[in-house]
Amino acid sequence: MPAWSWLRFVQGSSLRRITPWLLVLLALVAVRLSKGAVLSDAYALLSRPFWPGTAQAEWLQSARRVEDGTRLAQLEQDNQRLRSLLELQKQNPNRVTAPVISRDGSGWWRQLLLGQGALSGIRAGQAVLGPGGLVGLVGSVTPSTASVTLLTDPRSRVGVWVGRTQHHGLLTGIGSARPLLRFLEKDPQARPGDVVVTSPASTLVPPNLPVGVIQTMDANADPAPEAVVQLIAPVSALDWVQVQVR
Repeated sequence: MPAWSWLRFVQGSSLRRITPWLLVLLALVAVRLSKGAVLSDAYALLSRPFWPGTAQAEWLQSARRVEDGTRLAQLEQDNQRLRSLLELQKQNPNRVTAPVISRDGSGWWRQLLLGQGALSGIRAGQAVLGPGGLVGLVGSVTPSTASVTLLTDPRSRVGVWVGRTQHHGLLTGIGSARPLLRFLEKDPQARPGDVVVTSPASTLVPPNLPVGVIQTMDANADPAPEAVVQLIAPVSALDWVQVQVR
């Protein structure tokens, strides 16, 4: 092979080897000079087929409108509830309104923790009321919190009576949504649908506070009839309560 042909072959081979590196170098220089604009444009061009279309954009806007509407409705409900609680506080100066700030999932029917305590006048043994009636008694107090023993707690014992028949009994928690009413007389003359209120003879709670409604009766229980009571206040969904401080 003539010398000039060999030289041309070597130069062509070298050029083919360094061409990719020259292209990479030129690309880096372009990126450097454009401050990344080239890469941004390339990414936008390659990703354009995956951008949301008109239908997807409308769906996202609709979802945002639904979310905003839900939040607004929740805020309105919260404001209405707060206004109602403030009105209740004005109507009942002997009661302190307190938020429920904690509840143990393993002891849902036993206790709840309030965001008010001794500094607000709350003391152990005071009656705690929810919407509609009695829910429990204050068990322990700190300066800023109070623990409430619910009527559904197995440790709870509250004297009650059936207003229609004026027969007394002891409302006992059994760890479920409905406490058990154990009557003191053999023939309490009670029936499902009768309203249960706190007993005038009780020294623990104010008399005649609404408690619940008799759901079922067991007239053959020993030593005296028993009744399952549905509480009036929604114990399972309390977020605010009132404590009878005076």
